[in-house]
Amino acid sequence: METPSWVSYFIAWLATVALILLSLHLRRGRKLNSPPGPKPWPIIGNLNLIGSLPHRSIHALSLKYGPLMQLKFGSFPVVVASSAEMATAVLKTNDVIFTDRPQIAAGKYTTYNYSNITWAPYGPYWRQARKICMTELFSAKRLESYDYIRREEMKLFLKRLYESCGTPIVVKDHFSSLSLSVISRMVFGKKYTEGTGEAEIVSPKEFNEMLEELFFLNGVLDIGDSIPWLSFLDLQGNIKRMKALSKKFDMFLEHVLDEHNERRRGVQDYVAKDMLDVLLQLSEDPDLDVKLERHSVKAITMELTAGGTESSTVTLEWAISELLKKPEVLAKATEELDRVIGRDRWVEEQDIVNLPYIDSIVKETMRLHPVAPMLTPRVARQDCQLLGYDIPKGTRALVSVWAIGRDPSHWNNPDVFFPGRFMEQTVDIRGRDFKLLPFGAGRRMCPGYPLGIKVIQVSLANVLHGFTWELPGNTSGNDLNMEEIFGLSTPKKYPLQAVPEPRLPLHMYCR
Repeated sequence: METPSWVSYFIAWLATVALILLSLHLRRGRKLNSPPGPKPWPIIGNLNLIGSLPHRSIHALSLKYGPLMQLKFGSFPVVVASSAEMATAVLKTNDVIFTDRPQIAAGKYTTYNYSNITWAPYGPYWRQARKICMTELFSAKRLESYDYIRREEMKLFLKRLYESCGTPIVVKDHFSSLSLSVISRMVFGKKYTEGTGEAEIVSPKEFNEMLEELFFLNGVLDIGDSIPWLSFLDLQGNIKRMKALSKKFDMFLEHVLDEHNERRRGVQDYVAKDMLDVLLQLSEDPDLDVKLERHSVKAITMELTAGGTESSTVTLEWAISELLKKPEVLAKATEELDRVIGRDRWVEEQDIVNLPYIDSIVKETMRLHPVAPMLTPRVARQDCQLLGYDIPKGTRALVSVWAIGRDPSHWNNPDVFFPGRFMEQTVDIRGRDFKLLPFGAGRRMCPGYPLGIKVIQVSLANVLHGFTWELPGNTSGNDLNMEEIFGLSTPKKYPLQAVPEPRLPLHMYCR
């Protein structure tokens, strides 16, 4: 007698359930050798130990539990690497295992459902997007073709700074304007935030506020990301803010894309004039492994604009702040500039190789004040081991760049701003030397670092070469507040105000 089909299905279902239960039993029966860490509370895990500045809280915990520790954020285990050796284990030795990203609210609501390079899950789309950035957008040839933009915007920036001489200025605003002008022309072909009337889609002030909100929300520790069954409550109001911000960016990007498509329409053999043109041309390429949809173009474009603006602005403000606290360092920097550059011209990109002390100031700033104190979290794609400890699939991994930069086993007097340390040792910042990782390392390293470092180095060199800097009133360097705000980036909590004065011949500012 033939067995009814439903019986066969039922037996197969029972066998599947039995195998799953057996697998769970075996896994639970084998005690994992987990990294040390504090005992988690029910439901919230170790979230009670994380304050308003998570990178500082995590650093304090690492001093107690070691350079590789395990925390529990709500429902999710999190391993934290707080030393160069542990960072190497995560970002190099096991890089391919930790190449995925957690699916958190910021990636969903502010990057068109994980469509940018930062938050895209590991897979064909991410590999293609990363390849586009490396070979099309940030290639040496492409960056060289935009050299004239960086030079023109630098001259305008220095002229505006000269016109502000003698009065206190908010330093961050000037650096932000420079960075946004450079990146806008490279990505969009023009400065959409500096028009008049209809040409001004969004004011510079509003756009900067949007960028600051974007970086804060992409770094915030949201309860719903750690305890998913509470996410619908939006207890901190972050998701509401993310949705509102996304609408603002989308209105801006839709206008820009429409304008670019109109400019390209009907033109035979159109030559790309900016990075957005390149992306739009690629979106029409039938040979791409994964089609580049309109929302993907917008997500990548927004990432290029935000990343290129925020990283340089934050680093430059911290650099000037530290120099105002260390006048002897400032004097040494201007001595090098006068000796190498002279007083009859401005600093060009090709000069940086001959300005090792300026380069050292940049590196020391990035060590003490990394733009991203905690690298964007990764997720283990499979079970693995880190230096003998068992790490189950799905474990989130954090690398504390902030803690690594303060590790006394690698840095003498790590809390002291001392650029001279980099004159005595060669340290690579391109993801090869794991004791200094301002741009990350491995497959998920920031692809835009070649542009970021160029803008930071030349901007700092020129503002030190062309101007003396003082604090307003009777304020001294010791009075400067050096508190930060935590997010995907870590800017100063209280923006720096300083007074620039010209130090070069008058005609230099009027060219």
